Amino acid sequence: MSFRRNRMTTAGWEQSLELIEEHQLPDPPAGWVRLRIECCGVCHRDLIDRSGRVPFVNFPVTPGHEACGYVDALGEGVDRWSLGDRVATLHRDACGSCSACETGEPSLCIGATQIFGITIDGGYSSHLLAPQSALFAVPESLDARLAATLACTYGTAWRALSRHGAPTAGDVVVVVGAHGGVGRCVVELAKRLGAEVVAVVRRDSDDGLRALGADHLIVNHDGRFHKQMPCAPAKVVVDCVGAATINASLRCLGVGGRLVLVGNIDERRSELQLGRMIVYGLQVVGSSGANHAELKTLLEWHAKEPFNPIFGSSYGLNEADQAMRDLRAGSCSGRLIIDPSLDQSN
Repeated sequence: MSFRRNRMTTAGWEQSLELIEEHQLPDPPAGWVRLRIECCGVCHRDLIDRSGRVPFVNFPVTPGHEACGYVDALGEGVDRWSLGDRVATLHRDACGSCSACETGEPSLCIGATQIFGITIDGGYSSHLLAPQSALFAVPESLDARLAATLACTYGTAWRALSRHGAPTAGDVVVVVGAHGGVGRCVVELAKRLGAEVVAVVRRDSDDGLRALGADHLIVNHDGRFHKQMPCAPAKVVVDCVGAATINASLRCLGVGGRLVLVGNIDERRSELQLGRMIVYGLQVVGSSGANHAELKTLLEWHAKEPFNPIFGSSYGLNEADQAMRDLRAGSCSGRLIIDPSLDQSN
């Protein structure tokens, strides 16, 4: 069986990804497993990695951190997984022994450093070597596309909403960047909690947001969308954009409100309105990847009342570079997917 993987050899867009085919599958080292990949999502973080904004990318590297598949080889000492297990990737591994890991927060681990698509190869490939701690189990019944992207989309959204106290029925939740993959999930989950949901978008298009649960849509024409708030101030604002929107997001909050930062679309630095934060008693927190307990909650929730993800086009491995360029162009609707079974060189 051949091993096919895309390689990103340098930062930037001048050079395309290179699809390499090898005639021998790699063996997993101790504590790692090998997956036969079903599919891999194409995330905006992949674009950030490729753009050169991450200074420690280990080139050459295979992009992709949203993969799912089946365990088909075990390294020495693996005790969490068995051959044939269906699993999906977290963003990174965890040491299991630091203070964060011991309190159930492996995404905040300070003792491990393997990050898919940055320091180790990711999922734009036919097979993937992964630390056993960087995976979570997914049921056979789950759509492979949702299994692959669950942690990065719904997982990120749920952690942003719930880690510091989930909103309750009647609370106002503002989602900035609601057209994006994570933003759509925040809208859906916030509405399921009974919140009044305000979706802030950059174009005058519903794109299914009201069907997901948005009660109000604000089109951000000039960066002052806080002046268009159609309801009471927010209990929680989840900002999926970053520097361009952070201060307007703050101004959407009521007394004691919380701004959760998820997006980092550009690398500009931000100046915060400290006086407002102090007088209003506001919280500003960053939100990282979901942990195992949060993902378990989501899988149980989905089993009872299925989520409504939107997926865009699927691409073969030989089309992975085009998939990234299509996402970068900004005209895609739904999560793009890399599917090795569609590879024309397969």
